[in-house]
Amino acid sequence: MSPNAVVSPAVTHPVVHQALELAQVIDGHNDLPHRARNIAGYSVEGLLAGSPFQTDVDRLRRGGVGGQFWSVYADSELPAVEAVQYTFEQIDFVYRLLDRYPEVFELARTGDDVRRIWGRGKIASLLGAEGGDSIGGSLAVLRMMARLGLRYMTLTHNYNVPWADSATDEPVLGGLSDFGREVVREMNRLGVLADLSHVSADTMRDAIRTSSAPVIFSHSSCQALCAHPRNVPDDVLASLPGNGGVLMVAFVPMFLSEEYDAWFRGGQQGPRPPVTVDHVADHVEHAREVAGIDHIGLGSDYDGFDDFPEEMTSVSGFAPLLDRLAERGWSARDLSRLTGANVLRVLDETGAESVAAGRR
Repeated sequence: MSPNAVVSPAVTHPVVHQALELAQVIDGHNDLPHRARNIAGYSVEGLLAGSPFQTDVDRLRRGGVGGQFWSVYADSELPAVEAVQYTFEQIDFVYRLLDRYPEVFELARTGDDVRRIWGRGKIASLLGAEGGDSIGGSLAVLRMMARLGLRYMTLTHNYNVPWADSATDEPVLGGLSDFGREVVREMNRLGVLADLSHVSADTMRDAIRTSSAPVIFSHSSCQALCAHPRNVPDDVLASLPGNGGVLMVAFVPMFLSEEYDAWFRGGQQGPRPPVTVDHVADHVEHAREVAGIDHIGLGSDYDGFDDFPEEMTSVSGFAPLLDRLAERGWSARDLSRLTGANVLRVLDETGAESVAAGRR
């Protein structure tokens, strides 16, 4: 890595400094575009420091973030045409963000792009659409989004799409429809990763069987530790080495702690159950044990929820997590796989040739 790369001053453990020299954090999921739509009219101003969001440049730097998948999200309840428009508006927000802060952010499509951008001391910015609603049932829309740099699409959000079952809706298909499998194959061709966060366990299994490329979970945690339907069962985690995919552990308290989830679903009566950096570290270590060290990453979901674990309330929160894992005995090499190297491998394996096809 270039000596110009920024190492987080919020990190205290020397092993973490070594890890970030090998691979900075590539965060799988940040909802700033949608949050900016809701509370700032898509303004890109005021994001250097002290923003009203959980995300700004100063806190990204302090968190050790060198790569960010920006989520471009359309509400599942929108009509198809509106969902497509909504998603394109959020892609436009990301492009305007890059134009407004060219000294900080640069668009990345491939692993080599990320490395080049790191070498310039900037934050690589990648696009991920959250929910198959975003393409409005049209492969042509998917192809156009790929031309704009889309690198993953979450197959569903909280509700089913006509071609895939969601984790948080009543199952209809038992996985993917024939068209859903066609969507996955076209994503493979275009270099758009199939993101299996939010989908049902049967859809996860069906998509992994269908996909000829590595899949990702951009922001999910482990069902064995917290039985939330958004989390990933161990049999699916165990299948990732055969596929080459990566689980990017989410920081949302409902996915980390069954006590918190019950409290939240029960109307938030009484004291909030504590959720700490150790809850996140436990999920990371469970994923490492089941899927293996080469198949884990981090996908925060910052600006997608209002409450996060203690010490991890903004994008600077990667630093205390990495420090805690180092305290638990992680080596610099293994931490670097978690922070970014595993995702870089996936980008490399689905990279230049496939992405070029998406531009044609």
